[in-house]
Amino acid sequence: MQKIFWRKLKKPIMAIAPMANVTDAAFRQMLLKYGRPDVFFTEFVSVEGLISKGKERLLVDLWYNKKEHPIVAQIFGAKPEKFEKAAKIIRELSFDGIDINMGCPDKDIEKQGAGAALIKNPELAKQIIRATKKGAGDLPVSVKTRIGYSKNQIKEWIPILLNENLAALTVHLRTKKEGYNIAAHWELASEIAALRDSCAPETIILGNGDINILNEAYEKIKKSGLDGVMVGRGILANPWLFSKKIPRIQERLKCMVKHAEIFEKMYKTDCDKNNDSLKSFNTIKKYFKAYASGFDNAKDLRVLLMEAKNAIEVKKIAEKFTKETNIF
Repeated sequence: MQKIFWRKLKKPIMAIAPMANVTDAAFRQMLLKYGRPDVFFTEFVSVEGLISKGKERLLVDLWYNKKEHPIVAQIFGAKPEKFEKAAKIIRELSFDGIDINMGCPDKDIEKQGAGAALIKNPELAKQIIRATKKGAGDLPVSVKTRIGYSKNQIKEWIPILLNENLAALTVHLRTKKEGYNIAAHWELASEIAALRDSCAPETIILGNGDINILNEAYEKIKKSGLDGVMVGRGILANPWLFSKKIPRIQERLKCMVKHAEIFEKMYKTDCDKNNDSLKSFNTIKKYFKAYASGFDNAKDLRVLLMEAKNAIEVKKIAEKFTKETNIF
């Protein structure tokens, strides 16, 4: 019998999207402290890599803290038999669920027949879901996708997925062709909710795209009839999105330093990305704009932070800036 945690969650449901080099274990530690979602997702991981001889290095992307439960591992690929094997590994790692990436627009992933390319290959998509379920055992299987490939295909594509009896389905409200270049089509969300009601009433439906503040998420959920939202790039601009707290500038900079320290310790980082480091320290610098923005001289501070080679330098730069500008 499946352990479907999704159905036990209080609605509306807030989830963090699986994003490579963004929703890593270090960043999720910050969310635990400053405003956690209802469901955590890992970075997305290749099924090919997960069952390869070099899987140990890839398993870094599946690290998690027990406090993060419920947490879902997302995988991508195009070969059903490899999804089954990867699902078994994820089950052994004690995750709460497995999510299949059927929406990533990245060209390299699409060339493999994976991600958004599966929208054009519904038969393969169904085989992948069934193979994943076979390997998942009692873990619930979910899918993240888009409204279509080059046009709106909600009426054709969404029922195909819903008829596979998924535990949850997240729909990014753009087509693959649109990427992230236009506003998400939230006007279509109610249509997706109605399809769920008719095809698979027990499947949890989340909407994704352009969620930047918590109140906006609540409004979209109420208007659409969806069960919740998944926040992606919006979390980069606001690590406190899931919290009602608005931190002071000094608090934000202290949080930034703590994030850098956790990242460095966890991944043994090095700016040169040598053989001993699991991730380059430069990877964390994408967060500096979120922590250091919206106040006087923030741009100057970011310029200095981008030159930092380790957490110690980040701390020195932040402390010097705080002292010289007398910010609170």
